[in-house]
Amino acid sequence: MSSTEDYICALTDLKTGELGLLRTHAGKGLDESVDGFDLFSGLWWPLREKGPGAPRRSVAWLIAKLYAFRPIPQSKGDTLPRQLRSCKPNDERLRQKFDEMLSLPLDQIESALQWALDEIASKDLKLDWVELTNKLSIWDRESTRIEWAEQFLEINERGQSC
Repeated sequence: MSSTEDYICALTDLKTGELGLLRTHAGKGLDESVDGFDLFSGLWWPLREKGPGAPRRSVAWLIAKLYAFRPIPQSKGDTLPRQLRSCKPNDERLRQKFDEMLSLPLDQIESALQWALDEIASKDLKLDWVELTNKLSIWDRESTRIEWAEQFLEINERGQSC
């Protein structure tokens, strides 16, 4: 199991009160609360000590807050762009918001991802949190954003645009 998978497992094992504490940190930095820092450190440091494969601290903190915001069940292969697209296949506003999200730097993407998670949760869909963590870890690469755009716009099995 990868460090990222271990991290997501640790998040899914959090109790309601711990998730509630993380939710109160939406939009906040890791250093803004001792309680939030302590909870996060208990999740992330054990993985970091195992080796360099742990997600970057800033990404792990973002994922912790996002998971607490919408604890959507983990499902391998259910990427955020594909799941989001399946929510409203022909919605132009959804396309515009997704396009705007692709242009955001990592330190400004939290609220856009909350919007995306709301959309996915509204349809009771699942999400590949491991893949999301891995992609956000390399968010500054243009290839990551291109891959997301391609997944969002991909052709369905019948050969028609979604």
